Amino acid sequence: MKNLRMKSARAAKDMSQQQLAEAVGVTRQTINAIERGDYNPTIKLCLAICHALDRTLDELFWED
Repeated sequence: MKNLRMKSARAAKDMSQQQLAEAVGVTRQTINAIERGDYNPTIKLCLAICHALDRTLDELFWED
């Protein structure tokens, strides 16, 4: 499932995939794969992304 909430939160902070990747210590391709729904990040990476985007785990990764 695509992670449109993460993509939207990243866009709201005016961050590119590359900038987010650098902020959390992964490659741009990893961020792209998460947003496409092709990769399930570890909880550690999820937390780093949440911190970088000023969002909670529920806001970005909890499926309804």
